[in-house]
Amino acid sequence: MLRQSAANRILLALAGLVLLGGGLLILAGGLDLYRRRHLTPPDGWPLTTPHTVLLSAADRTRWTDEGWWWPVVIAALAVIVLLALWWLLAQLRRTRPGHMPIGTPPTDGVELRDHALSDAIAADARQLPGVQHARVQLAGRSNHPEARITLTLAPDSEPGPVLQALCDGPLERARQATGWTQLPTQARLQITRHKPHRAE
Repeated sequence: MLRQSAANRILLALAGLVLLGGGLLILAGGLDLYRRRHLTPPDGWPLTTPHTVLLSAADRTRWTDEGWWWPVVIAALAVIVLLALWWLLAQLRRTRPGHMPIGTPPTDGVELRDHALSDAIAADARQLPGVQHARVQLAGRSNHPEARITLTLAPDSEPGPVLQALCDGPLERARQATGWTQLPTQARLQITRHKPHRAE
């Protein structure tokens, strides 16, 4: 899931940069900034004045009479559509482990639902001193699950002891109960909202 999220961010960033660059190029030409600012654009630079077009009629029809033109256009569009469908299916793919095997090596026929384990870890974490609320989500594959924990701490809690208690308590008990050697975990700590105290 982390790799998928990073790939999504990279794709969105690249698409955003392309759209931003194209928008700035169109804006500069449409507002006639090159002439107003006495700038000389590079040779062949598109949209340098408000009256120029990105593709002239000659450019648009240059290869339409060639035999290879339409097959190449159709093939390129088909590849773009297939890549878009692949990306969409990757987003819809299950990112939760679902049924997870128990034990190392796994015991045949014994599985644990991800919701059951995440609820158990969350209930255990809520009992820790200084923790007011806990939310746990399991991600990754069924044979390599990862825990993502969000803890809401009381205003007077110290993060260090709470993290240590989380590792020694709920997470260790979850590993022992499932028989796993490890359970990679990301913990996010936040402080509950409270009114500011007046110092005297």
